[in-house]
Amino acid sequence: MTANWAAFATAEPDLAGTVEKRFGAYTHHILATLRKDGSPRTSGLEVRFLNGELWLGMMPDSLKVLDLRRDPRFALQANPGEGTGMGGGDVRISGRAIEVDDVETKAGYVEEVEPPEQLHLFRTELTEVVRTYIEDDTYLVVQVWTPGAPLRTIKRT
Repeated sequence: MTANWAAFATAEPDLAGTVEKRFGAYTHHILATLRKDGSPRTSGLEVRFLNGELWLGMMPDSLKVLDLRRDPRFALQANPGEGTGMGGGDVRISGRAIEVDDVETKAGYVEEVEPPEQLHLFRTELTEVVRTYIEDDTYLVVQVWTPGAPLRTIKRT
């Protein structure tokens, strides 16, 4: 089961807001894709939350584009930033990336974002959103959301 960003934000608005804020704190993040041989590839990436979707824009014919065309599964990790503070926690999103070929949709994205060059555009279908953070300098808290299920919160000492 998958959901787009709007469905996630409707189901869990507080967590969605925290995740957007963490991704908004920095420009570049880490995308994990699968190579042809099945091994992982990590790449830098900029992301956008627009019109109820999480968008992934990529340079023409980059290796991550080729990976996602072959196998659309991805994992996306927010840039942790400086030091070990990780304000807002560590956030990760997993799902499937669907390439957008619709000229009108792509033009709307380009008009809004104004990328420096042509790009491949992917919208995302989410399978999991995870936030990990420290509470009261005592607990490691892990929040896990998957489509169709309630938010799970796990606390460890």
